Amino acid sequence: MLLVVSFTILYSCQLQEPTKNHGILYLKNRSEKLSINQSNMNDVLRIVGNPHSKSISNKNEWIYIERVLTKGKFFKLGKNVLKKNDILVLSFDKYGILKEINFYDKNSKNKIAFSTNTTENNVSQKSFVEKFLQSIKTKMYKK
Repeated sequence: MLLVVSFTILYSCQLQEPTKNHGILYLKNRSEKLSINQSNMNDVLRIVGNPHSKSISNKNEWIYIERVLTKGKFFKLGKNVLKKNDILVLSFDKYGILKEINFYDKNSKNKIAFSTNTTENNVSQKSFVEKFLQSIKTKMYKK
């Protein structure tokens, strides 16, 4: 009898997988509640919350992030596995009305093409005098 009761209790227990959440949970569901040309900045703050960051060039572009890590299966040896990695980008007009909603999930971000060009930074390059003084300084402190 005790075996049947313990089996029933253990069978009805559901084991939840351990997760580590970062950002705003259920970002996809919250973004679906927003509507273009009807929602404003206050509606977005009420539904989604404060943005993680705002665009550098455009203060009317808000960025939200959701990341969920879970433990891997036996063959991953318990390492963290990325389960969800979603980004929501909202664009507003000058009056604060929502104009554009861009939602990127883990799979769609792999399709984005990034530039491979590099930029040289001439400001941080040391002059001849700075290099010379630096070498003298290292020689002086070696002894």
